[in-house]
Amino acid sequence: MGSVSTNLVLIDKKCRVVKKIYLKTRGQPIKAIQKGLDFLGKDLRDENIAGVGTTGSGRMLAAALLGADIIKNEITAHAIAGIKFKPEVSTIIEIGGQDSKIIILRKGIVVDFAMNTICAAGTGSFLDRQAERLGIPIEEFGSLALKSRNPVRIAGRCAVFAESDMIHKQQIGHNIEDIIKGLCEALVRNYLNNVAKGKELKDPILFQGGVAANIGIKKAFETALNRKINIPDNYDVMGAYGVAILAKEKIEQQKIKTSFRGFSSKDTSFNTSGFECMGCSNHCEIIEIRSNGRLISRWGDRCGKWNEWQNLDVI
Repeated sequence: MGSVSTNLVLIDKKCRVVKKIYLKTRGQPIKAIQKGLDFLGKDLRDENIAGVGTTGSGRMLAAALLGADIIKNEITAHAIAGIKFKPEVSTIIEIGGQDSKIIILRKGIVVDFAMNTICAAGTGSFLDRQAERLGIPIEEFGSLALKSRNPVRIAGRCAVFAESDMIHKQQIGHNIEDIIKGLCEALVRNYLNNVAKGKELKDPILFQGGVAANIGIKKAFETALNRKINIPDNYDVMGAYGVAILAKEKIEQQKIKTSFRGFSSKDTSFNTSGFECMGCSNHCEIIEIRSNGRLISRWGDRCGKWNEWQNLDVI
């Protein structure tokens, strides 16, 4: 669960993707999860689900609603999914709706990573916005970039500057293909200079996240790095895929029964509230989730005083 998209992946016992769902969160994460459950529940019963895992910026909320068996951060989830696709992977480029990441692996182990959560330049939401401004469907963004013969240089160090520079290039008459390719190149420069700065990018390189669908960005990465960029089959839901694998492993290794709340959660009323703990100088913000008025989960404290998660591997 992310701020832009909510992704659900169903895998079988051999870790093959049986079904995947990519939904826009649209600022309503509870409704997005319930919509995904409704879609999955049409072909499944509660007993068909052996385990559940959650990841992403909204992983705690998703875990509370679903009844997760494991909760993992995006770095771990994307790394596991990347290794499953290509065991020898050394570098993972991940660009989602609101942030971008780089994960460095050596012999199947994450040795370094970095995230860009401050500047929106290069993320999926930024590209959506520019495609809308240019009056083109985002699905055509990459193919138009490949038609460019004389790309313009656009400042890409900041989303605001990139947008204003792009508008300026429009005003002086550059064609749309050259502007789009210039924008792709600017966003790749921004990623390499900020997120990947100081990292050794070794082959094989995987490109994951929704932006991997943009062939213009992929080509810009290949040109800048002079390397082949590999895109996994399920590039858009790799985080969900990775945590599904981890949930499967935990259930099988520990021989436990899943905590899955069932598909009826799609019709359950959930409410989120919070308060500030004044027990120490940290003043932690405590988040509570209630189902039909009953407290089902609480988190946010550093000391564990209010934590309601039990028997969960939470990272």
